[in-house]
Amino acid sequence: MLQNVPPHNIEAECGVIASLLIDPLIADDIVIMLSEDDFYSDANRRLYKHLKEMRSTGSAIDLELLLDRLRKSEEIEAIGGQAYIAELLTTHHISAHAVYYAGIVREKSTLRRLIHAGSSIVQEAFAPGTEAKDLMNRAAQRMFDLSDAQAGSQVFAMFDVMMETMSYIDNLTHGEHDGISTGFADLDWYLDGLRPNELTILAARPGEGKTTLGMNIAEHVAIDQKKPVLVVSLEMAKRELALRLVCSRAEINSGKIRKKMLQAVDYERLRPVINELSQVPMFLDDTPGRTISEIAAVARRLKRQENLQLVIIDYLTLITPDNPADPRQEQVAKMTRRLKGLARELRLPVLCLAQLNRDMETGRSKSAEPKLSHLRESGAIEQDADVVLLIYRKTTKSKTEGTPDEEQTFINIAKNRAGATGRIEVVFEKEYNRFIGKDKQQEDEFGDYAADMAPFGSGESDGGMDDDG
Repeated sequence: MLQNVPPHNIEAECGVIASLLIDPLIADDIVIMLSEDDFYSDANRRLYKHLKEMRSTGSAIDLELLLDRLRKSEEIEAIGGQAYIAELLTTHHISAHAVYYAGIVREKSTLRRLIHAGSSIVQEAFAPGTEAKDLMNRAAQRMFDLSDAQAGSQVFAMFDVMMETMSYIDNLTHGEHDGISTGFADLDWYLDGLRPNELTILAARPGEGKTTLGMNIAEHVAIDQKKPVLVVSLEMAKRELALRLVCSRAEINSGKIRKKMLQAVDYERLRPVINELSQVPMFLDDTPGRTISEIAAVARRLKRQENLQLVIIDYLTLITPDNPADPRQEQVAKMTRRLKGLARELRLPVLCLAQLNRDMETGRSKSAEPKLSHLRESGAIEQDADVVLLIYRKTTKSKTEGTPDEEQTFINIAKNRAGATGRIEVVFEKEYNRFIGKDKQQEDEFGDYAADMAPFGSGESDGGMDDDG
């Protein structure tokens, strides 16, 4: 379709090949940058493939050994004979420029891949029956794969790493903390807040409160900390989420609204709350069937326009896979990997809600404490998530007749890549459909040490609502 010659630089390709023959020790620097597919010239591609294989097998990189391999594989004529290699060595004789040459080769290769991907997208767009949404998802996946491949390999000297680490410690000690408070002091004590570049999974059985806790955190971050938050709700409509926020903030039983039982005093409490919420930097996306590509596009735009600080997704299994034909475990693996990639790309925390396996919903399992293995498609989630939080409720039968059973709600920090795991207790205020933190449990357990170490103080959240079911 495209008549122009694809981007390439034969001089740079020849420079790479000649440099490897002149100074074989630079091979390790080049191999981590280039594959044979990065070369435009067929002759240079073949030569590089042999040189790379010689290095990987421990064979010396030598002109005579290379010629011998080419003869045995019957490729000597395909590359232009021994005269072509002699010309390379005559024209390019400064191996110090090898890495520079390799950078040019990789740049041109990436441009050719972009052209190929774009051409494929154009052809698919003309094909009868192509759906725009599916094509956009495939296009976004191709761009993601190209970006992933372009990332390359980076190795840093310990001196540079230690200097960066010392600067990080100084910023933590004397500057602003980069973790975002959840609004639950005990949880922040364990996690150091929701941290940039990290993927946190919040999971529970249906009806246990994952949407509740997610909206609690969104409320605290957007209202109390005034930091922009994106909430992607794939199940509940924006009006329902807004209603929950209003009732939680105004401390009004949502049932009174649904049953048309609001009184004048309730309206007096609602109006200032609605005015307050209308000004907060929270963005709701209730478009059903969002893909990761679409979520990422929305998040990037808000990051650019509003300096987005947190993404919350409700919930993982309702995200539409980019390729529905893939096996389910592979779909989830791609989703969690790309959510983790999104967190790192935008340098913000991503909080994604998830469900537990259905065997946790019946029989004796229903009262058992959930574990990582109870996550649906748990292998991929465990691998990619930096933090996994599991909500569960425990009912203790009353020993006194006529006294109601006691119900406790816990958040189990089942995985914490950068810190300790543990369990905290929270309180569910049913009349307001919200969770609040248990009063200073960590201070009682750890004494003054906890008070010194807690990065966000002892303030507790007053957000939260009942779950989606």
